[in-house]
Amino acid sequence: METSEILKKVRKIEIKARGLSSNVFAGQYHSAFKGRGMAFSEVREYQYGDDVRDIDWNVTARFHRPYVKVFEEERELTVMLMIDVSGSLDFGTQRQMKRDVVTEIAATIAFSAIQNNDKIGVIFFSDRIEKYIPPKKGRKHILYIIREMLDFHPESKRTDIKQALEFLTSVAKRRCTAFMLSDFYVRQDFLQPLQIANRKHDVVALQVYDIRAKELPDVGLMRVVDAETGYEQYIDTSSRSLRQAHERYWRNRQEQLLDTMRRSNVDMVSIATHEDYAKALLMLFKKRS
Repeated sequence: METSEILKKVRKIEIKARGLSSNVFAGQYHSAFKGRGMAFSEVREYQYGDDVRDIDWNVTARFHRPYVKVFEEERELTVMLMIDVSGSLDFGTQRQMKRDVVTEIAATIAFSAIQNNDKIGVIFFSDRIEKYIPPKKGRKHILYIIREMLDFHPESKRTDIKQALEFLTSVAKRRCTAFMLSDFYVRQDFLQPLQIANRKHDVVALQVYDIRAKELPDVGLMRVVDAETGYEQYIDTSSRSLRQAHERYWRNRQEQLLDTMRRSNVDMVSIATHEDYAKALLMLFKKRS
């Protein structure tokens, strides 16, 4: 992609992402993703309904009546975008490829974050860590990230989510909110590293998929290629049993994925390339508020 074409795309994505983050997600992002924790602010007299675990026993003993500690939320967040750049993202039968939708979602989250004065970092991963961009603040930094997303050429086409999660756990020393953007087209179990990562950080999974992964059209003979392995075959989509088997395979994979997320206490939203991702993100934000 030529530089002028990249800059046009960056500008187009910026306008859309900033519009969504300012108008649609204003306030929702703030309440959905809390700060690193709570910082002690002051003490005040106990009031009915206060949590007894917040009682400051030293102050209570001094004044002979109960006092509680008051905490303030530490607002500044570090947001890490974990972006799958494997070969399976270069696929789309609707308006956009999965990679394009991932880029727009990541940009929207990034602009929501900087409006909240948060830092943004990025981990590009395939079956290896392709690139790491340390967290920083500001519009200039986000535009650099968007440029990278648009013109990044990974060394590998395969996926290894386990390795990406282990890298997050090792590189992010302080608690962060990590958005993992992928189609989750994986054959490996990543339950344990996900549980470890989510204990240390706040991991959120955003699955982007194409409708053809879920259901096949009845169009006769079709050539299909696995984007990650290069394996190629012809399938007869006029076969009803084949189409049903394809749907069953999708359902089983989704059930396994949802089970992994549930067991790790990770929120996940699935977004098809032809759907309005803004609605899906808004639902996620509201659910977490």
